[in-house]
Amino acid sequence: MRHRVTGSKLGRTASHRRATLSALSSSLIEHKRIRTTLAKAKATQRTIEPIITRAKNAHRKEQDGENKDVHARRVIARFIHKPAIVKELFDEIAPKVAERNGGYTRVVKLGQRDGDGAHLAIIELVDYNEAVTKKKKQKKKTEKPAAAAPPKKEEEQQTAETTAEEVEQEVPEEEEKEQPASEVSAEEETEVEDKAEPKDDAGEEEKGDDKKEEK
Repeated sequence: MRHRVTGSKLGRTASHRRATLSALSSSLIEHKRIRTTLAKAKATQRTIEPIITRAKNAHRKEQDGENKDVHARRVIARFIHKPAIVKELFDEIAPKVAERNGGYTRVVKLGQRDGDGAHLAIIELVDYNEAVTKKKKQKKKTEKPAAAAPPKKEEEQQTAETTAEEVEQEVPEEEEKEQPASEVSAEEETEVEDKAEPKDDAGEEEKGDDKKEEK
Protein backbone atom coordinates (compact mmCIF):
# COMPACT_ATOMS: atom_id res chain seq x y z
CA MET A 1 0.00 0.00 0.00
CA ARG A 2 1.24 3.53 -0.89
CA HIS A 3 -0.36 5.44 1.94
CA ARG A 4 0.94 9.04 2.26
CA VAL A 5 3.47 8.44 -0.55
CA THR A 6 3.50 11.30 -3.06
CA GLY A 7 4.93 11.29 -6.53
CA SER A 8 5.27 8.65 -9.21
CA LYS A 9 8.00 6.07 -9.69
CA LEU A 10 8.01 6.81 -13.44
CA GLY A 11 8.69 3.14 -14.14
CA ARG A 12 12.28 3.48 -12.89
CA THR A 13 14.46 2.45 -10.00
CA ALA A 14 15.41 5.00 -7.34
CA SER A 15 18.81 5.81 -8.87
CA HIS A 16 17.41 6.00 -12.41
CA ARG A 17 14.54 8.22 -11.24
CA ARG A 18 16.94 10.56 -9.45
CA ALA A 19 19.12 10.85 -12.57
CA THR A 20 16.06 11.56 -14.76
CA LEU A 21 14.78 14.32 -12.49
CA SER A 22 18.26 15.81 -12.23
CA ALA A 23 18.55 15.99 -16.01
CA LEU A 24 15.07 17.50 -16.41
CA SER A 25 15.73 20.11 -13.70
CA SER A 26 19.04 21.10 -15.30
CA SER A 27 17.38 21.46 -18.71
CA LEU A 28 14.57 23.57 -17.22
CA ILE A 29 17.05 25.98 -15.58
CA GLU A 30 19.09 26.22 -18.78
CA HIS A 31 16.31 26.54 -21.39
CA LYS A 32 13.50 27.95 -19.17
CA ARG A 33 10.96 25.71 -20.96
CA ILE A 34 10.96 21.98 -21.78
CA ARG A 35 8.47 19.53 -23.29
CA THR A 36 8.00 16.10 -21.72
CA THR A 37 5.29 13.73 -20.52
CA LEU A 38 2.75 14.94 -17.99
CA ALA A 39 3.98 12.56 -15.26
CA LYS A 40 7.61 13.70 -15.67
CA ALA A 41 6.56 17.36 -15.76
CA LYS A 42 4.70 17.04 -12.44
CA ALA A 43 7.61 15.15 -10.85
CA THR A 44 10.05 17.81 -12.09
CA GLN A 45 7.83 20.56 -10.70
CA ARG A 46 7.86 18.97 -7.24
CA THR A 47 11.66 18.67 -7.45
CA ILE A 48 12.65 22.07 -8.83
CA GLU A 49 10.42 24.25 -6.61
CA PRO A 50 12.38 23.59 -3.36
CA ILE A 51 15.68 24.06 -5.23
CA ILE A 52 14.65 27.53 -6.48
CA THR A 53 13.39 28.44 -2.99
CA ARG A 54 16.76 27.56 -1.46
CA ALA A 55 18.58 29.66 -4.06
CA LYS A 56 16.16 32.57 -3.47
CA ASN A 57 16.70 32.50 0.30
CA ALA A 58 20.47 32.43 -0.19
CA HIS A 59 20.23 35.45 -2.47
CA ARG A 60 18.20 37.37 0.13
CA LYS A 61 20.78 36.67 2.83
CA GLU A 62 23.59 37.85 0.59
CA GLN A 63 21.68 41.09 -0.13
CA ASP A 64 21.26 41.73 3.60
CA GLY A 65 25.04 41.91 3.93
CA GLU A 66 25.94 38.35 4.88
CA ASN A 67 28.73 36.42 3.21
CA LYS A 68 28.25 34.25 0.15
CA ASP A 69 26.08 31.21 1.03
CA VAL A 70 28.43 28.43 -0.07
CA HIS A 71 26.47 25.75 1.81
CA ALA A 72 23.32 26.35 -0.28
CA ARG A 73 25.36 26.07 -3.49
CA ARG A 74 26.91 22.79 -2.35
CA VAL A 75 23.54 21.30 -1.42
CA ILE A 76 22.12 22.11 -4.85
CA ALA A 77 25.31 20.92 -6.57
CA ARG A 78 24.68 17.45 -5.15
CA PHE A 79 21.58 17.21 -7.33
CA ILE A 80 22.52 19.44 -10.28
CA HIS A 81 25.98 18.38 -11.39
CA LYS A 82 26.78 21.19 -13.88
CA PRO A 83 28.53 24.18 -12.22
CA ALA A 84 27.46 26.56 -15.02
CA ILE A 85 23.77 25.80 -14.40
CA VAL A 86 24.17 26.21 -10.62
CA LYS A 87 25.82 29.59 -11.25
CA GLU A 88 22.96 30.63 -13.56
CA LEU A 89 20.43 29.60 -10.90
CA PHE A 90 21.98 31.78 -8.19
CA ASP A 91 23.07 34.73 -10.38
CA GLU A 92 20.12 35.07 -12.79
CA ILE A 93 17.03 33.15 -11.68
CA ALA A 94 17.19 33.75 -7.91
CA PRO A 95 17.25 37.59 -8.20
CA LYS A 96 14.33 37.51 -10.64
CA VAL A 97 12.06 35.40 -8.37
CA ALA A 98 13.13 37.13 -5.16
CA GLU A 99 9.68 38.72 -4.68
CA ARG A 100 7.66 35.63 -5.65
CA ASN A 101 6.33 33.43 -2.85
CA GLY A 102 6.37 30.04 -4.56
CA GLY A 103 4.80 28.97 -7.82
CA TYR A 104 7.92 29.45 -9.94
CA THR A 105 6.88 26.95 -12.61
CA ARG A 106 3.83 26.24 -14.76
CA VAL A 107 2.64 22.97 -16.36
CA VAL A 108 0.59 23.21 -19.56
CA LYS A 109 -1.07 20.08 -20.99
CA LEU A 110 -0.64 19.41 -24.72
CA GLY A 111 -2.78 16.33 -25.27
CA GLN A 112 -1.81 12.78 -26.16
CA ARG A 113 1.18 11.68 -28.22
CA ASP A 114 0.73 9.74 -31.45
CA GLY A 115 1.83 6.15 -31.13
CA ASP A 116 1.79 5.27 -27.44
CA GLY A 117 -0.90 7.80 -26.42
CA ALA A 118 1.20 9.29 -23.62
CA HIS A 119 -0.04 12.59 -22.19
CA LEU A 120 2.37 15.42 -23.09
CA ALA A 121 2.95 18.70 -21.28
CA ILE A 122 5.20 21.76 -21.18
CA ILE A 123 6.84 22.88 -17.95
CA GLU A 124 8.25 26.41 -17.91
CA LEU A 125 9.49 29.08 -15.54
CA VAL A 126 6.71 31.63 -15.06
CA ASP A 127 8.98 34.69 -15.06
CA TYR A 128 10.62 33.71 -18.37
CA ASN A 129 7.48 33.02 -20.42
CA GLU A 130 7.66 36.35 -22.32
CA ALA A 131 11.41 36.06 -22.98
CA VAL A 132 10.99 32.66 -24.68
CA THR A 133 8.17 33.84 -26.96
CA LYS A 134 10.16 36.96 -28.01
CA LYS A 135 13.13 34.80 -29.02
CA LYS A 136 10.89 32.63 -31.22
CA LYS A 137 9.37 35.69 -32.95
CA GLN A 138 12.84 37.10 -33.64
CA LYS A 139 13.95 33.80 -35.21
CA LYS A 140 10.90 33.77 -37.53
CA LYS A 141 11.58 37.36 -38.66
CA THR A 142 15.21 36.58 -39.48
CA GLU A 143 14.25 33.46 -41.47
CA LYS A 144 11.71 35.21 -43.77
CA PRO A 145 14.14 37.37 -45.87
CA ALA A 146 16.33 34.34 -46.61
CA ALA A 147 13.34 32.45 -48.08
CA ALA A 148 12.34 35.42 -50.30
CA ALA A 149 15.66 35.46 -52.20
CA PRO A 150 15.20 35.22 -56.04
CA PRO A 151 16.25 31.94 -57.67
CA LYS A 152 19.25 31.69 -59.99
CA LYS A 153 17.11 31.01 -63.08
CA GLU A 154 15.50 34.46 -62.92
CA GLU A 155 18.93 36.11 -62.65
CA GLU A 156 20.15 34.19 -65.70
CA GLN A 157 17.08 35.28 -67.69
CA GLN A 158 17.68 38.91 -66.75
CA THR A 159 21.33 38.74 -67.87
CA ALA A 160 20.27 37.11 -71.17
CA GLU A 161 17.73 39.89 -71.83
CA THR A 162 20.32 42.61 -71.16
CA THR A 163 22.83 41.02 -73.56
CA ALA A 164 20.13 40.74 -76.25
CA GLU A 165 19.31 44.45 -75.90
CA GLU A 166 23.00 45.37 -76.21
CA VAL A 167 23.32 43.34 -79.43
CA GLU A 168 20.23 45.05 -80.91
CA GLN A 169 21.73 48.45 -80.14
CA GLU A 170 25.06 47.57 -81.80
CA VAL A 171 23.54 46.30 -85.09
CA PRO A 172 21.97 49.64 -86.25
CA GLU A 173 25.29 51.45 -85.65
CA GLU A 174 27.10 49.06 -88.00
CA GLU A 175 24.42 49.58 -90.68
CA GLU A 176 24.80 53.36 -90.40
CA LYS A 177 28.55 53.04 -90.87
CA GLU A 178 28.09 50.94 -94.02
CA GLN A 179 25.58 53.30 -95.69
CA PRO A 180 27.97 56.25 -96.27
CA ALA A 181 30.41 53.95 -98.03
CA SER A 182 27.75 53.01 -100.60
CA GLU A 183 26.85 56.65 -101.13
CA VAL A 184 30.49 57.56 -101.69
CA SER A 185 30.92 54.82 -104.27
CA ALA A 186 27.83 56.07 -106.13
CA GLU A 187 29.17 59.63 -106.17
CA GLU A 188 32.54 58.43 -107.48
CA GLU A 189 30.82 56.58 -110.36
CA THR A 190 28.89 59.72 -111.41
CA GLU A 191 32.07 61.81 -111.33
CA VAL A 192 33.83 59.29 -113.59
CA GLU A 193 30.93 59.36 -116.04
CA ASP A 194 30.96 63.19 -116.11
CA LYS A 195 34.68 63.24 -116.82
CA ALA A 196 34.35 60.69 -119.62
CA GLU A 197 31.58 62.57 -121.48
CA PRO A 198 33.61 65.73 -122.39
CA LYS A 199 36.30 63.63 -124.02
CA ASP A 200 33.75 62.08 -126.37
CA ASP A 201 32.32 65.50 -127.30
CA ALA A 202 35.77 66.86 -128.04
CA GLY A 203 36.53 63.86 -130.24
CA GLU A 204 33.32 64.29 -132.21
CA GLU A 205 34.04 68.03 -132.81
CA GLU A 206 37.52 67.23 -134.10
CA LYS A 207 36.09 64.66 -136.50
CA GLY A 208 33.53 67.20 -137.73
CA ASP A 209 36.28 69.82 -138.42
CA ASP A 210 38.32 67.27 -140.37
CA LYS A 211 35.34 66.47 -142.59
CA LYS A 212 34.74 70.19 -143.34
CA GLU A 213 38.39 70.68 -144.36
CA GLU A 214 38.24 67.72 -146.73
CA LYS A 215 35.22 69.17 -148.48
